[in-house]
Amino acid sequence: MPDPAVVNSMFGRIARRYDLANRLLSGGLDVWWRHQLVAAVRRSGPRDVLDLATGSGDVAFALSRGLPAGVRITGMDFCQPMLDEAELKKTAAGGGRYANVVFRQGDGLALPLPDGSVDAVTIAFGLRNLEDRARGLGEMRRVLRPGGRLFVLEFSQPTPWFRPIYFFYLKHVLPRLAGVVTGDRAAYDYLNDTIAIFPGRAALAEEIRAAGYTTITATGMTFGVVALHEAVR
Repeated sequence: MPDPAVVNSMFGRIARRYDLANRLLSGGLDVWWRHQLVAAVRRSGPRDVLDLATGSGDVAFALSRGLPAGVRITGMDFCQPMLDEAELKKTAAGGGRYANVVFRQGDGLALPLPDGSVDAVTIAFGLRNLEDRARGLGEMRRVLRPGGRLFVLEFSQPTPWFRPIYFFYLKHVLPRLAGVVTGDRAAYDYLNDTIAIFPGRAALAEEIRAAGYTTITATGMTFGVVALHEAVR
């Protein structure tokens, strides 16, 4: 499992170029993946949402745009430089556009929130970075109200025919491009390594079930490269 100190340092180093790298390296697909996540959350009708591993805030802001104005959204991350970027983006938006979004520091393995305090938890491309996924999933379940929903948007294992193309891109193309964009190729070598060993849709669904969730669905996107898991507390 990832070392949290290493992960924190890595994201701190790439924080200022993180959004640009995401757009370029995903070919803009990250915007569509977030749109699908927000649509799923909207269907559940939450009043309070925790966006865990919020990073620079893209999911939190997308939730703010896509959900009713009265929904309270908390973006939480353990990497302060990433949260600093999120706050800068909120300020730049101006006019109270994201008045229902607040950012705060917090560890996904020990969430600084009371039991049963939110209706929905989202985590986009962050579950893979937790040192202990089972513990993290348990913490997310703890802070959900009964009947609340977990939404996990994460890299997955691609369909067999696309696998050689995808892993060639991850191993040989993505780190080089990322090195140019962010100046930190090692961070994206890490990305490649963690994606390669991350469980596929069915296996991750079993991990979520083992953490105490029910009614689990998994939807693959972009030839299985990404999956959206939804589960009920």
